[in-house]
Amino acid sequence: MQTLSVVIITFNEEQKIGQCLDSVKDIADEIIVVDSHSTDATEAICDRYGVKFFTQDWLGYSDQKNLADDLATCDLIFSIDADEALSDELKHSIAELKEKEIADDEVFAMNRLNNYCGKWIKRCGLYPETKIRIWRRGFAQWEGIIHEWLKFKSEPKKTLLRGDLLHYSWDTPEAFRKQLFHFAELGAQSYYDRGKKTGLLPYLFSPSINFFRTYIIKGGFLEGKTGLYICRTMMQANRHKYNLLRENIKQNK
Repeated sequence: MQTLSVVIITFNEEQKIGQCLDSVKDIADEIIVVDSHSTDATEAICDRYGVKFFTQDWLGYSDQKNLADDLATCDLIFSIDADEALSDELKHSIAELKEKEIADDEVFAMNRLNNYCGKWIKRCGLYPETKIRIWRRGFAQWEGIIHEWLKFKSEPKKTLLRGDLLHYSWDTPEAFRKQLFHFAELGAQSYYDRGKKTGLLPYLFSPSINFFRTYIIKGGFLEGKTGLYICRTMMQANRHKYNLLRENIKQNK
C-alpha cells in the first residue's frame, strides 16, 4: 500500500480550493498547502479539511512547488493546482494505483481537461493536455520560470492514468486573456535571460502559424465563437511575447 501526499500551492483561491480539496480528500494520506499570504478565506477553507497549512513568501512557481514537495512525508507526491479537481474515473485510478507496487522510477500522468467560461474545451490544442503529476518522493524537482517542468533523477517510466484532471481555468474571457498575456510576458523575459533571439521570420509568422495550428489543425473552428476567441487570443499572446522580446533586445543593445 502506497501513501500519497497531495501538494498544492495557493494564493487567494477561496473560490476554487474547496472543490479541489473535496475531490482529493478520499485518496490523500496528507494534504500539504503552501500559501503565499492569501488575504481571502483560503486558509479558513483549508482548515476545514484538516490540511497541513504553511505560509511562505512567493519564490516563483518552481521554487514554491519544490518547497511544498519537500514538506511531504508520504511515499508518493501528487502535485495539483488549486483550480483543478479529479474526475471520478481519475480518483478511482489513483486509488487503484496506491494498492500497487511502484518502482522508484515510475511516474504517472493524466490528461487535463480545461474549462472555459463553463464549457469544457476538447479542441484548440487544449486537450489532451497530458501532465505528469504523481511520482515517488525525492525522484523529481520542478524547474523553469514559466510552464515549469519536472526534472527527474533518471529516465522515468511513464504511465497514463484513466480519467481527466478537471481544470477550472478561466471564468471569464478577460481572465483567459489576462493569464495568457501574463505568461507571454514571463516567457519573453525567460527567452531574453537565456539569450534567445528572434529573427524577422519567426517574429512575423509565428503568431499566424500558431493560429492556423490551433484553429484549423487542432479543430478550434469546431468550438464555434468560443474556439475563435480562444485561438485568436492565443495568437495575440504569442505576438505579444515576441514584441516584448524584440523590445528587450533593442533596449539593451
